[in-house]
Amino acid sequence: MEHNVLLQMTDICKEFPGVKALDQVSLTVKSGTVHALMGENGAGKSTLMKCLFGMYNKDSGSIKLNGKEVNFKSSKEALEHGVAMVHQELNQALKRSVMDNLWLGRYPKTAGLIVNEEKMLRETNEIFKELGIDVNPKKIMSTMPVSQRQMVEIAKAVSYKSKIIVFDEPTSSLTEQEVEHLFEIINMLRNRGCGIIYISHKMAEILRIADEVTVMRDGTWVATEPAITMTTESIIKLMVGRELKNQFPPKTNTPGKVALEVENLTARYSLLNDVSFQVRKGEIVGLAGLDGSGRTETLENIFGIATRKSGVIKIEGREVSNKNARESIKNGFALLTEERRATGIFGILNIRENTVISSLKKHRKVRFYLSNNSMEKDTKWSVDSMRIKTPSQLTKIRSLSGGNQQKVILGRWLLTEPEVLMLDEPTRGIDVGAKYEIYQLIIDLANKGKVVLMVSSEMPELLGVCDRILVMSGGQLAGEVDAKNTTQEEIMALAAKYV
Repeated sequence: MEHNVLLQMTDICKEFPGVKALDQVSLTVKSGTVHALMGENGAGKSTLMKCLFGMYNKDSGSIKLNGKEVNFKSSKEALEHGVAMVHQELNQALKRSVMDNLWLGRYPKTAGLIVNEEKMLRETNEIFKELGIDVNPKKIMSTMPVSQRQMVEIAKAVSYKSKIIVFDEPTSSLTEQEVEHLFEIINMLRNRGCGIIYISHKMAEILRIADEVTVMRDGTWVATEPAITMTTESIIKLMVGRELKNQFPPKTNTPGKVALEVENLTARYSLLNDVSFQVRKGEIVGLAGLDGSGRTETLENIFGIATRKSGVIKIEGREVSNKNARESIKNGFALLTEERRATGIFGILNIRENTVISSLKKHRKVRFYLSNNSMEKDTKWSVDSMRIKTPSQLTKIRSLSGGNQQKVILGRWLLTEPEVLMLDEPTRGIDVGAKYEIYQLIIDLANKGKVVLMVSSEMPELLGVCDRILVMSGGQLAGEVDAKNTTQEEIMALAAKYV
């Protein structure tokens, strides 16, 4: 198969107030290939793609599609010219059906007036069948897990008959089986002659799926190499400009006496049923399992943001009711949610406001007045200890990269000084250097005698950071393993127990 150049981006520059996001970055994508785009959070990967997709106006440089100069003014224009993007942060009409989301803005119509529901359903089913996607087109988006919503987004990109498809962290919320399915779809698109741009932090995936790899660092182009010549070590060295010897910090925490007890936890509106476990002071306990196994629901029920049917929660032997988030925070609980865009950040507020919003009591001077100095000091601690890349504390959080947003939220919860820190996919969409920093913070908290409960879809992460791993399956606790003496196979066997 001949690989013609489909997309040529040359010397792209983009500045935001106080930060040069892109400095003369070039990227060439050929037909029938998967081109991986890698770099730490804030390296400029998503910004480059947003310039291509018409979401940002580039300051200078040129973009050629099939040899013709293009400069899309909107994502709609990009889609109409065969450039599609599957975003990391899903932006969907959650109250509408799958079918509506697929054809939004281009409904098939009869006589140019009436929406042809029959044609819409038929065409949706055809695309799903072709891609092997098992989703009911009439289902309401908000009732589906993130992974299925992700598949709808991929189907939408394919339905535009796109020649260039950008996948931004597509596997961050997928299980291993779903990742395999996604790779089948990508291989099918590659065989059709599409050019795929694949953004991910997962080295093993990149080395497996990509033909070429471009690495960016601090808004500049560093290297483009054939994937076959690269290793995890060589990619990390290019990304961080230094060698990262160990993926995980040394484990220095020693669990003490039992601090958190959960007895017979059962949810009212999810399959979570009769879950009991204990966690010691200074212990890091992982929650493993497939998507929909009840991992997230366990944390949400403990934190009081999901409706509990029955069950008892005790901290230091004292029963707590944790009826809602406010009460849980008062009782020393904190929860970092999986969907940061929907349930984590306050997009219109700046970094300082997002950082201190859960610990405002600490900053109160007189009745309703808050101390700016105190808030600035706490935010500075958070920015420094998390190494958050931002022009200033007053930058709007939505203008940060996804990984930096995640660090702000983690900083917010650490400032509430929780006794029990619950983390749902804490390193989702975060680069290797930043992951290491977050693991170190988790271990430091355990060293201070805190209880850490952590949900992760990445097995190596659970094995590298946790002391024990609880495995969920079909809403029940399928088993418990010692992180030091278990294997990924043992965990997967338990995860499939009640499926």
